[in-house]
Parts: sequence; C-alpha cells; structure tokens
Amino acid sequence: MSARIERTVTSGVFALDGGRWDVDNNVWVVGDDDECLVVDAPHDARAIADLVAGRRVTAIACTHAHNDHVDAALELAALVDAPVLLHPADRVLWDRTHPDRPPHGELSDGQTLTVAGVPVTVLHTPGHSPGSCCLSVPALGAVFTGDTLFAGGPGATGRSYSDFDTIVDSITRRLLTLPADTTVYTGHGETTTIGAEAPHRAEWTA
Repeated sequence: MSARIERTVTSGVFALDGGRWDVDNNVWVVGDDDECLVVDAPHDARAIADLVAGRRVTAIACTHAHNDHVDAALELAALVDAPVLLHPADRVLWDRTHPDRPPHGELSDGQTLTVAGVPVTVLHTPGHSPGSCCLSVPALGAVFTGDTLFAGGPGATGRSYSDFDTIVDSITRRLLTLPADTTVYTGHGETTTIGAEAPHRAEWTA
C-alpha cells in the first residue's frame, strides 16, 4: 500500500519560563503498512505506539525540543525500537526535559529521511526555537511544520530561545516557497495550506 499520513492527538502540559499551559498536540505518522516515521512524541507514548500498530518505525523526528513535543520521545523510542532525531541547536531545550539522556541522532538542513519509499526532506526553520525543523514530503503534497507555521500565521516567539524576525524569515524563505497546494500539518490545531497562509505574510510584520 502506498504511503499515507495518520494523526493522533495527545494532551498534556507545556512548561517554559516558569509558566504552565494545558495543550493538545498533533502527532503525525507517515508510512505504509510495513514502516513509518513518527513526527514528534508528546505526552503519551502508548497512544503513539498504538497508532504505529506494530509497524517498523524508521525514526522519531522531533520538530523542536519544547517539552510538549519531546516528553514522551525516549519512552516511545524504547517501545518501538526507533531512534529519536533532533536538530542539535535545540539541545538546550531538550536537556531541560531529558537532562541525563541525549537524543539518538541529529536532524540537519537538507537531510533526507526515506520512509515507505518516500523522501522526507528536513528544512531547518529557526525562530520558534533555535533548532526548529519542518519536514517536507513533496510526494504526498505535505509539510510538517511543528510550531513554526499554523493555520493563521507563525508560531509563538514570546519565550526564551525564540525570535519573531527569525521565524518570519524562516517561513518566508523555506515554507512559502513550497507549492501553494502543499498541506501544512501543524503541531497543534487544524491543517492549512501554503496557499492559504501566504497572502497574510505582509500582516505578520505590519
């Protein structure tokens, strides 16, 4: 069977800079009946493992290392026997959640992860965090944006290790240049498309 995209939603707490917020996180799985790639591992490793449903997991790719995207990563890795991958610029955030255990490998700009015969290209898109990455899957008309781009605009930049001008530059150069019909699979909330978000670019810096 050809590659497809599946989702589950997990709930928990995002904690940073002394604040705590209840959040619902999207978890995306890309693959076929035999193998898959997991995008982010928030809150509930068992729920994500249930979505994987016994398939071989090629990797757990973390779009960034805020706790609500990685707090279940190592538990999930043990459950499904897969490596956790993270851009090294986000180790400062990862270490707040997992101070004694590093991720298993790194994500880097331009890197290709292949799952179910489909290339997945890593795009380094700093701004929400230093090591934020998006995962572009042209064969499926998809990009997984974590907290970099949502339906309605850029992700938050009001906390430590984030920068508004940087996230706008990342979105402009790396995401809005994708085909307009590319579906944007976000870290929270509903999907959107590049074409739906691009017309609002000027409003972000107004």
